[in-house]
Amino acid sequence: MAIVCKDARLTRRGLLTTTLAVAVSPSLPAFAHHGWSWADGKQMELKGTIQKISMAPPHPTLMVAAADGVVWLVELGNPTLTARSGFTAKTAKPGEAIVVLGNRHKDKTKAHMKAVRITIAGRTYDIYPERISTN
Repeated sequence: MAIVCKDARLTRRGLLTTTLAVAVSPSLPAFAHHGWSWADGKQMELKGTIQKISMAPPHPTLMVAAADGVVWLVELGNPTLTARSGFTAKTAKPGEAIVVLGNRHKDKTKAHMKAVRITIAGRTYDIYPERISTN
């Protein structure tokens, strides 16, 4: 049985709106995640040991164990931006010491930060050089 609509324009508009909403909705959580709104404006330094490296999109990440035993999720830039800094999958390995300069999560109960600079074996990788605080 076919449903007949008196105004075909409304049907096409509704179909277009629904199609657009379905196409965009999977990207909404990722879109909300991007940016810096979740991060504190004040930068901090984290010293620790790399436990795990992931270069997977949307953001390469490091799991870094601090001296106090807390394991931090350290988010880098997108893969292209991170590679442009000189940091690649072959740059470091688990077990190496690292110093991370970045902005931690506003929710202090989360051991999560966005790195602007990482230093490994005396080599510095400026992922977001324009965001590095000189204070």
